[in-house]
Amino acid sequence: MMEMAAITQKRLCEVQLCGRVAYADGLAMQQQAVENLRDGTGAEQLFLLEHNHVFTLGRAAKEANILASREYLAAQGIEVHEIGRGGDVTYHGHGQLVGYPIINLKPDRCDVHRYVRDIEEVLIRVIAEYGIKGERIKGLTGIWVGNEKIAAIGVRIARWITSHGFALNINTDLRYFQMIVPCGIVDKGVTSMQKILGREIDMQEVAQTTAKHFAAVFERQVILADIA
Repeated sequence: MMEMAAITQKRLCEVQLCGRVAYADGLAMQQQAVENLRDGTGAEQLFLLEHNHVFTLGRAAKEANILASREYLAAQGIEVHEIGRGGDVTYHGHGQLVGYPIINLKPDRCDVHRYVRDIEEVLIRVIAEYGIKGERIKGLTGIWVGNEKIAAIGVRIARWITSHGFALNINTDLRYFQMIVPCGIVDKGVTSMQKILGREIDMQEVAQTTAKHFAAVFERQVILADIA
C-alpha cells in the first residue's frame, strides 16, 4: 500500500514528441508552457524535438566563438539566435535530440547545481542503454565520452521554473560544430551516438528512452501527450 501511495504522489509531466520544430517556434512553445505552469493553467512539460540548423548564444557567449561569418551562415541556411539560457555557443540541428523540461523545482529541488547534475544523470542513463559510457568532467557541464562531448546542457531557471535544457547528439552531422568553438571549449571534441556505434539510431526510440529516465530521475509520472 505504501508503494502505491508513493507512485500516486508523483507529479504529472506531459511529454511532447514534437518532431522537427523551427527554433523560434521552440522558444515560443517554452515561453507559453512556462507562463501556463506559473499561473496554474498548464501542466509540467517535457518537449523532445529536433531543430533546423541553428547556432545559439547563451548569456555568457562570445561572438568570436562563431568562426564563420553571418553572411556565410545565412547562405548555408543556418540561423543564429541570442537567448537567455546559461552557457556559450552551441549547435542544434537534424539528428540531434533536444529536450526542454518545463518543470517547477519547488518545493524540494531548489538547487541549480542539482538540477544540472540530474539532467546529466538522465543522459548518462539514456546512452548507457546503447552500451555507451557517458561521464562528467569536473568544472564542465554536459556528458562526455572520453575527450568528446556527446550532450550539451544550457538551462534557464526563473522563480524555480525551468526552461531550455539539453541536446543529445544521436545522428548529428558533426561537421556543423567545425563552424563554432562548442561551448567555448577549445581543447575537446564532439561526438555522437552514430559515430560511436557505427550505425544510425532510431530517434523516436531514444526520445522515449529519455522520457523514461527523466521520469525516474525527477520522480515524475510522465504522460505521452503527442507523437509527431
